Order: sequence, then structure tokens, then C-alpha cells
Amino acid sequence: MSRPVLHTPLCDMLGIEYPVILAGMGPVAGGIMGPVATSNLVAAVSNAGGLGVLGGAGSSPEKLREEIQRVRSMTDKPFGVDLLLPSNYMGGAAGGEMPPDPRDLIPQETYAGVRKMVEDLGVEWQQAPTPAPAQRPRTGGMSDAQMEVVIEEQVPVFASGLGSPAQWMDRLKANGTKILSLVGNVKNAKRVADTGVDVVVAQGTEAGGHTGRIATMALVPQAIDAVAPTPVVAAGGIADGRGLAASLALGAIGVWCGTAFLVSDEANQPGLQKERILAATDEDTRVTRLYSGKTMRNITNPLVEAWESSGLQALPMGLQGILVADIVHSARKAGREELLMNAAGQVSGLLTETRPAADILHDMVNGAADILGRRLPATVKAVPGDA
Repeated sequence: MSRPVLHTPLCDMLGIEYPVILAGMGPVAGGIMGPVATSNLVAAVSNAGGLGVLGGAGSSPEKLREEIQRVRSMTDKPFGVDLLLPSNYMGGAAGGEMPPDPRDLIPQETYAGVRKMVEDLGVEWQQAPTPAPAQRPRTGGMSDAQMEVVIEEQVPVFASGLGSPAQWMDRLKANGTKILSLVGNVKNAKRVADTGVDVVVAQGTEAGGHTGRIATMALVPQAIDAVAPTPVVAAGGIADGRGLAASLALGAIGVWCGTAFLVSDEANQPGLQKERILAATDEDTRVTRLYSGKTMRNITNPLVEAWESSGLQALPMGLQGILVADIVHSARKAGREELLMNAAGQVSGLLTETRPAADILHDMVNGAADILGRRLPATVKAVPGDA
């Protein structure tokens, strides 16, 4: 059977066959197994004709370099790395100095409130081991050390999943790296476009993981109009050929997909988390600041519901992670894995089975090519009128 043809300017820009980019997903299951988008998944997507993107969030610089080199051993196709570049990381805590026990940075009333919340769910509170100095959160930029690896390794594509890559722009471009930046509103689309990124990824609130408030269908065309001639890739709620075709019809030059690949065979994610995504309906996700301090869509659970009704305010990214470390440790010790972070989008309700990543991508492309080849469903008739 011949391969379908689905070609857009994104394919020429990135040197790929199909305009489908794997979201560079970091840890989405409570940090149990590290990033979801590791070398196995990245290479599978790139070899299938899309662009695989490593999830660098949560990886040490050494581990990230190892994964980059492993991808290169598994494919000769282009690939990327995704890192988070949040502003106000750690809230400027401790003036750049990390105390021996990072928990000392957490307000006591917040710590006590979270402990009570967890104990009310029948989970015994247990402190996680104090991290070794090399494993403690940094109070500077969240991904500064990892960015040095990206530049040293001359990665073909870099994606900023949060924040702006402006301070790294010149060094990335000197390497010939193509730069993508994810945004959740038009204001930030303009901001990153003005810095000179190659592609703006406009991500709707339907998306799993860190996400904004505006739906994909509304956001994408507004972002396209706002940042032209910078091209736009659509993200959020896209898991099959219909979503891909719709995104191209909106004027996007490709799609950025995460949830669809969360249930791929190659995704580095525990079986329980995959099963919960497959069992989810369209209403089983909720946006919460619980797990990272930023708005993040997850398969909901009793802990998320308790947090949202508690009145507790999330801490800045980094500090919230320190707080959550004890929650995760307590839940895992109690065997309550269902309380852990399980990032996924509203499109989870479309997913019914685990499959190889290549099959997911090819079905998406085939479906879109079929729709676009037919132009319109048989039930629709359209004849342009006079201008």
C-alpha cells in the first residue's frame, strides 16, 4: 500500500514527511518514570515521518545528553527537544541560595493544609527523603543547564513548552536550530513571534499538561492573524485525521500532538496511567495548579478535587514541586497511584487502545488525507458566491 501524501510548509522547514509533531512530554505520571517522550517514542515518531520531540523537563543535563545521543543512534531523521522556561521560577526564593532542606521554603500554613488534605483521603503523611545537593531544585532558570546541552549537541529543533526562548535565540539560530514556542493566548503568540521564533504553537485549553484558557478552534485563527507571516502549528484536542484536517483548514501548517501518543506502546508511562486515559470520557479531565503551580490538565482524581475545593493557593513553579514531592511520596507508599499526576487532554475520550506510535501517526495522516482529498462530506454542498 502506498504512503499517503500530506505536505505543508512545515515539512519543508523541518525536513519531515508529515506535518505532525510529537509533543515533548516530560513527566506526566507523578515523576514515577521520568519523561514520557524518551528516545524510544521520539525515534518511533521521527522514523514514521513526523517530528519526534524529547521531553527534557525533569531530566538532568547528563540524562538529556544521553537521550539526545540515543535518538541519533536510532534514527537519521530530524528530532527536537522540549524544555520549560517559566518566568518567576521558584518565586525568586532564597535569593538564589537553596537551603539544605528545600521544604524550608514552603509556607507552614500551606504545608499544614496539604498534609491535612492528604490525611483526610486516608493516606498517611510521609516526608520524602531530602534530595542530595545535586538533585535539589535550582533557584535560577529552571532549564539553564539543560539548554547548554541543547546548544552543545546542536539539536535540529528546540521547543519551549513554557515561557520565552528569547535569551537563547542567537545561540540556537547560530546552530541552525529551528525554534518553536508554545503559547496559550494571542498576547503571548505576539510576544514570542517578536523574538524571532520560527513557529508559534498555539495550544488550546483542551490539551493535556500545562495549558491555557482559550479553546483551540478560537485560538488558532486569531494567533495566525496576529503573528503573520510567522507560521502557526495547532495543538490541543488533536488525536486523529479529523483534528489534523481541521487544523490545516484553520490555516495552521501542522499539528502538535501529545495525548494521542500517551497511550502508544513506546510512551514511557506506567500501565495504570495509560489505562486511566483509555477509560476516560470527555469530562474526566480537570485543569489544576496542584502538581506544578501552573495550570495543568489532568485526569481528575480525589486529590485534585480536594485541592480545588480547599482554598489553598498554589506556589510558584518549583516551590509547588517541592510541596508535591511529599504528596507523591505519601501516595506511593500507600499504594494510591491513582492520586498521582496523570496529565492528559479532553481528547482522551477518543482513545480506546494502546498501539505503536507509527500506527497512531499513519492513521492520523491517512484520515486527514482522505478528508482533504474529498474536500467536503457528501452531505455538504458549497458554491462560492460573487465577491
